[in-house]
Amino acid sequence: MGGGGQQTESSEPAKGDGVGPGGGRGGSAVYTWEEVQKHCHRGDQWLVIDRKVYNITQWAKRHPGGIRVISHFAGEDATEAFVAFHPDPNFVRKFLKPLLIGELAPTEPSQDQGKNAVLVQDFQALRDRLEREGLLRARPLFFSLYLGHILLLEALALGLLWVWGTSWSLTLLCSLMLATSQAQAGWLQHDYGHLSVCKKSSWNHVLHKFVIGHLKGASANWWNHRHFQHHAKPNVFSKDPDVNSLHVFVLGDKQPVEYGIKKLKYMPYHHQHQYFFLSKLLNTFHGFLYRITSTSIEQVKDRPLIRKQHNVVFLESHWFVWVTQMNHLPMEIDHERHQDWLTMQLSATCNIEQSTFNDWFSGHLNFQIEHHLFPTMPRHNYHLVAPLVRALCEKHGVPYQVKTLQKGMTDVVRSLKKSGDLWLDAYLHK
Repeated sequence: MGGGGQQTESSEPAKGDGVGPGGGRGGSAVYTWEEVQKHCHRGDQWLVIDRKVYNITQWAKRHPGGIRVISHFAGEDATEAFVAFHPDPNFVRKFLKPLLIGELAPTEPSQDQGKNAVLVQDFQALRDRLEREGLLRARPLFFSLYLGHILLLEALALGLLWVWGTSWSLTLLCSLMLATSQAQAGWLQHDYGHLSVCKKSSWNHVLHKFVIGHLKGASANWWNHRHFQHHAKPNVFSKDPDVNSLHVFVLGDKQPVEYGIKKLKYMPYHHQHQYFFLSKLLNTFHGFLYRITSTSIEQVKDRPLIRKQHNVVFLESHWFVWVTQMNHLPMEIDHERHQDWLTMQLSATCNIEQSTFNDWFSGHLNFQIEHHLFPTMPRHNYHLVAPLVRALCEKHGVPYQVKTLQKGMTDVVRSLKKSGDLWLDAYLHK
């Protein structure tokens, strides 16, 4: 967050809400969870951080992370998300002061929606331990070498084409090199986007724009807008854009049944596990067209160049889709259930076994659980944190799933088939 907001008429407590000592309002007012939860609409949004109640109705429009990600916590306790997303929460808190309208009544619990207070406290204790041990601090050399190997692959591929031309064999070799560099650049921009590399957020933003904009040809603002929503409410319909399939797929166990009962048939969903592969080809074609439209007329006339671009996009898109979907698509996908941070993230994510190849291939997103729990943590520390997270999950009976790379990929197809079968049964019989 950045910059304060001024209270307007819409930010005044509703009549009958929050009476402080002597009937006072504003920062001295006290509220119940029931009162806070009423303010969860687009034009009237409150949230709670560390028992303090804030009116974010006007501020949400200027929120650096986007209006949607902060609005997803309207009427809720946002303490865990606030701490998870901000590398320096104490710095950000000063911008919250103009938004403060009161606090929770002393008789109210610190957690809303019946969350497990002991679990929440244990998770915060774990985070405090990681901060003390320096596991939220990055090693600059790691990321410098990582960026270096991406730039080296790009330079080698272009150098080979420049010196030896565009034969089929050389084009294939350079396509593999460029697809690798592009995929790895995708993981690196992800690091910068999560503010997990540099001490200063401004440096992360600059490097993020360089990698995603100049190496990947995408928008940093677009990525931030979508990706932070995904982290805030993973696999939650209407809040996580990654599970908004625009009626092309039905996901999870509930959406297929809902579509089937309503007799919605935008696509033959019982075949979605098959046309999923076709959708990846269409995705490749879309990316290919984007790069061609960004190419000069003289370059378009160069058919070997077009062939090389198509190969790169084809390989990279497959790489990206499998890595990003195997950790989430087979997991629980549902409507909002107002869970605590640990339970919500673990129900929507799983890990892939650690190995040197898996770490490199996925940009360490094989540790998806640790990444979602601590989104600003540098990836080279995930393997150190994983045993501690697993122990905490075992203590509280929260499932902690780890799969092989092969099973992670095959489960993507299995989950699509299962959802398609649920849709067909509901469509025909309910």
